[in-house]
Amino acid sequence: MTETKQHNSKIRKIIRIDEELCTGCGNCVVECAEGALKVIDGKARVVNEIFCDGLGACISGCPEGALEIIEREALEFDEEAVEEHLESIKTLETQQIKQIVAEHSHQCGCPSAQTMVFDEPESQSEVVAGKIPSALRQWPVQMHLINPRAPYYQSADVLLAADCTGFSYGDFHRDFLNKKSIAIACPKLDQGREVYIEKIRSLIDDAKINTLTVAIMEVPCCGGLLALAQEGAKNATRKVPIKYIVVSVKGEILKEEWV
Repeated sequence: MTETKQHNSKIRKIIRIDEELCTGCGNCVVECAEGALKVIDGKARVVNEIFCDGLGACISGCPEGALEIIEREALEFDEEAVEEHLESIKTLETQQIKQIVAEHSHQCGCPSAQTMVFDEPESQSEVVAGKIPSALRQWPVQMHLINPRAPYYQSADVLLAADCTGFSYGDFHRDFLNKKSIAIACPKLDQGREVYIEKIRSLIDDAKINTLTVAIMEVPCCGGLLALAQEGAKNATRKVPIKYIVVSVKGEILKEEWV
């Protein structure tokens, strides 16, 4: 039987999260190398004091200034416990990926997950006045349902879009989706962030995508999707160009640049 290690309390530096300012975007979770933070009930929280080293690497990722380092009585930082914690996270990620793949495999016959490749859309010169053709080339599109090894991702230019961008930006198909394969996600409401990071890594390493464009809304929580893309790219062995586009709630492009 494994002996439980006793942790003593002392006055030390530790992260403090202002729940009123926190939007639950999850940027800080990605930035924390020790896995001390997790989004729970829409707010970032410290899962265990012994995982927080008090260095504050997570602060730079917060767009709302909800994080700060303070000194207070807290359990001592435990590096060995952090290593065990990170290993357990990796194991859980693997289990989640296997479960999602099993649940949403097209072999199960579920229409929402069945892999489909569409015919090339009409060129813009052939469009009848008043009719806007779809630029969608594939199915499925939701991140939990996609298979990164699907044929339409191979060597493709990929658009990773926040759900709301397709409703906010009027020329989404023509300007964003045209000649791209797509995956959509909501960084605030979707579960399984680790699964998304692994799928982005797989798109880069296994599908060998050409470029990755991340379309997000101007709202703070949406920045978490760019953070997920950057984390997945960091875990990949290949390097691909990443561009991000920020769309306003009124459907205007506020920013468009390569990172």
